[in-house]
Amino acid sequence: MEVKIGVQHAARELVLESGQAPDDIAKAVSDALKADLGVLTLVDEKGRRVLIPADKLAYVEIAESEQRRVGFAAL
Repeated sequence: MEVKIGVQHAARELVLESGQAPDDIAKAVSDALKADLGVLTLVDEKGRRVLIPADKLAYVEIAESEQRRVGFAAL
């Protein structure tokens, strides 16, 4: 899954590839927003952890990963 995270007062969004299911990611976001001083914790495909304070989240977009095409083939 490709996860795009907008952070308040940050010029760029965070983009990571995660092996987690979309429902698991949505639950992690929901749980972080419900908790006092919550922190959203996600793990990418390489095992790196990303921690974001829930009160700084602007948006979270969860989508299927796109296969990137290489070359100049006609579509």
